[in-house]
Parts: sequence; C-alpha cells; structure tokens
Amino acid sequence: HMIGKWLGGICILCASWGMGLWLASQWRGRLRALETLRRMVYFLKGEITYGHTALEEALRRVGRREDGCLGQLFERAAGGIAGREGESLAAVWKDAVSQAERELPVLTREDWEQLEALGEHLGYLDVDMQERTLLLYLEQLELSIEYLRAHGRERCRLYTSLGAAGGMFLILVLL
Repeated sequence: HMIGKWLGGICILCASWGMGLWLASQWRGRLRALETLRRMVYFLKGEITYGHTALEEALRRVGRREDGCLGQLFERAAGGIAGREGESLAAVWKDAVSQAERELPVLTREDWEQLEALGEHLGYLDVDMQERTLLLYLEQLELSIEYLRAHGRERCRLYTSLGAAGGMFLILVLL
C-alpha cells in the first residue's frame, strides 16, 4: 500500500515537472519560429525591393530556402497565387496562414493574426509600399522577439520550478 503511494507521488512529480518543461519548450519554440519568420521576411523584402521579383516567385524562393511549416506556408501562398481564379491575394494568404497555424501550434493567435494582416497589403501596392508594409511587420516581429528573449530565461526557470513545486505540493496534499 505504501509503495503504491510513493509510486503515485513520483508519477505526479514527474508529470508536473514535465508540464513545466513542456511550457518552457513552447516558449523557446515560439522564439525560434519568430526568428525564422523574421529571417524569411527579410529575404522576401530583398527579393521584392532589390531583386524586383514578382511576389509569386519571391514567395516561392523564400519558401524553398526554409524547411518546415513556415517554408511550406510561403510556397503554398505562391502556389495559391499561381492557381487562383478570381480569388484575392489576401484570401490566398489567409488560407495558407490558417493551414500553417494548425501545423505550428507554438505561435500565439496574435502572431498568426499579424502574419495574416501582412498578406492584406502585399501584391496590390507598388514596391515602396510593399517594402514599408514588410518593414512594419518586421518591427512587430522584432518587438515580440525582444520580449521573448528578455523574459525567456526567467520564464523557463519559473515554469520548470513551478511545475516541480506544484507536483510536490500536490503530493503532500494527497498523501
């Protein structure tokens, strides 16, 4: 009987500590995803402003440079532009973003909304306006990245410590 209590206590402690570790990894994963997105948008800006590349081709080139969900997002958007029949670029971009949102859960709803808003202004404007739109989005990304970096170490420690402490508290209450 006593061994069962101890084993249960160990399971509770491991689960709560694991939850803290998972939350910390989500924080770090969001930071990495936003940094990747920032790099991709810089590439897109370069393709459009300096290479004078059409948006469809620019999105495709940037998407090919990056593996994973974000690269597929850009490639999906490029494919959607190529195959659209009366559908606006904003709608194509929104579809690509909503599909990526299901595949990359570490980003917050706010992150996805900002990315979605980017597509509303691309393609319709001249090169200067597209560059300004991309710069504004990069500014928003930079603020999010700075916040995550500034609070990352303390948050990750807090999550793991609270997970372990919460597990110990639960063990004391239950035993």
